[in-house]
Amino acid sequence: MPHAAASAPSNSLHADYLDYLQRTGRGNRPYQQAARVFFERWPDPGCWAAEPLEMRLSADAHTRPIITFLMLHRGLRPGYDYLLERKLSTFWREIEGSPLAAGVRRFMTAAEDLGFSLRVRLATGSQVPARLLIQAGRPLEQLTLDDLEEFAAACVARSARTGKDHRHYLSALSNAQRVLFHLGIIDMLPRMGGPVPFEQRLAEVAEPIRTTMIAYLERKRATCQPKTVSAIATRLKHFGLFLTHIDPGLTSIAKLDRQRHIEPYLTALVDAVNPKNGEAITVADRSRRVIALTGFLTDITEWGWAEAPARKLVFRDDNPKLPQVLPRYLPVDADRRLTEELRDRPGNQMAACALRLQRACGLRIGELLDLELDCVHEVPGHGSWLKIGLGKLETERMVPLDEEICDLIDRTIELRTHGRPMPHPRYRRPAQFLFTHHGRRLGQGAIRAELDRAAQQAGLGHITSHQLRHTYATALVNAGVSLQALMALLGHASAEMSLRYGRLFDTTVRSEYERALDLAKQQARTPAPGRVHLPLADITGGKDWKDTPLIKSRMAGGFCLRAPAQGACTYANICEHCPSFHTEPSSLPILAAQRVDADALAQDAENRGWIAEAERHRRLITRLDNLISEAQAG
Repeated sequence: MPHAAASAPSNSLHADYLDYLQRTGRGNRPYQQAARVFFERWPDPGCWAAEPLEMRLSADAHTRPIITFLMLHRGLRPGYDYLLERKLSTFWREIEGSPLAAGVRRFMTAAEDLGFSLRVRLATGSQVPARLLIQAGRPLEQLTLDDLEEFAAACVARSARTGKDHRHYLSALSNAQRVLFHLGIIDMLPRMGGPVPFEQRLAEVAEPIRTTMIAYLERKRATCQPKTVSAIATRLKHFGLFLTHIDPGLTSIAKLDRQRHIEPYLTALVDAVNPKNGEAITVADRSRRVIALTGFLTDITEWGWAEAPARKLVFRDDNPKLPQVLPRYLPVDADRRLTEELRDRPGNQMAACALRLQRACGLRIGELLDLELDCVHEVPGHGSWLKIGLGKLETERMVPLDEEICDLIDRTIELRTHGRPMPHPRYRRPAQFLFTHHGRRLGQGAIRAELDRAAQQAGLGHITSHQLRHTYATALVNAGVSLQALMALLGHASAEMSLRYGRLFDTTVRSEYERALDLAKQQARTPAPGRVHLPLADITGGKDWKDTPLIKSRMAGGFCLRAPAQGACTYANICEHCPSFHTEPSSLPILAAQRVDADALAQDAENRGWIAEAERHRRLITRLDNLISEAQAG
């Protein structure tokens, strides 16, 4: 009786399959014979699915169509181990008319909307969604993140069992997850890189030093950005590995000794090697490692941790002095050639647009990729502005846009792939990013790849995306933009940061140099005997002396002009401030004129960002007011 009960569904399935073969025009004898043998051996196809993998894979070319029919039309779940070994070469032909067809069509339409090519859509559709729908036994709308994780685990297990590469499956799985996210079926995008867990990153550091460092890093997450904490982890790891190597028996950070641990570490940094290129690390990298170590020891001491050392171990002079390098801008010709390559012959059009926008607005790469779809603001009477969200220095800013940049942003909007809002990496709220491609944010890797391609085609050497920001700032300085405007456009928190660009091309220094050179040449051409009469150079460039971009001082009998590179004069207006200086009513017109000029000079200095110079003029005004009052009273 049990055998008779089992044969009833078997006979029905057999009849359905024979009918299917006849409808599709493939009802030949080998197929019919294979079907009879299959259903005689496994009246319940679920029993076949429970067989060992080797047995399931042994099905011949005439039996495999039966299994495909049962998977697509009758809900047979053969196991991911079998599905990952089977090439579903006839999938797109066999799926028509099956219960899975509607879900696969919906998936393919969404993948096309996200900009995936036909080749990628077909490969992804047959590699992942088809197998997911077969094994999960549920419609597309009911797939879950657990299904994707089970599929990924099966890929890893297959690779471990057979040694076959599974990256193509994982890549297709990532594409599939993005499509399912934008369809609203799952709520998480695939993880794209990101920091490795602290326990894994510090696995080679000996205990209990590793535990203390991990606890410190977890605490820093409360007050620092994730990238900052990740950088600290990388630098502390170097110190932890050094301790593990020279003193594996060290039981606590509290037992660190300057002579045994700190000084040898500082010495070892001189010869430390970058594992990526095999070259010695830079002075800047050495400095960052020392700063990370100093911050670690200082913080746990201030927090009162039991692991804190009893005395200070790292001092100011332990940090190597950094070279004061100038910003690495692109020369005008190189800038032009790179821009033409990105505009006229882009490889990745979206990445090329991103690089052109970075150059046009001086953005950091993180600020660039964080731009949202509504980043352009129209201000009545003041044109278009680009809103740049919180960046490296935790500040927002607005940058003015011209018509060409607005057209570039419009072109980007045409190229971007639309879809469901994605979680913002900083705020975690849903956001529509400006640069989206294939259902995810454009990555820094794609930006760098396109920049490398364009630089090579333009005949240039290696260029970093941050050099585009330096080029933007340098062009503004050359055009004579004020320090305050430069700070606002670049998002700098201090004038010192922006003044780095002012050191590149100081037109005043150039003018002073040319004036001195002209005088030196004139003197060289003049015969030695007799009196030399040098011509008076026009050091104001034909402008009123108060309007020149120089450090200016008004004297009672004239004025003083100094280049900004020279700094303010220590003796400027020293007489007016001297307690021995006295005046009389006949000098009031001169003092009044001097006060008017001092007030104008103070305003000029403020406009140029010379705050200390402005304060010096204000102090002179106060002193002149006192002198004028005394003269009027006398």
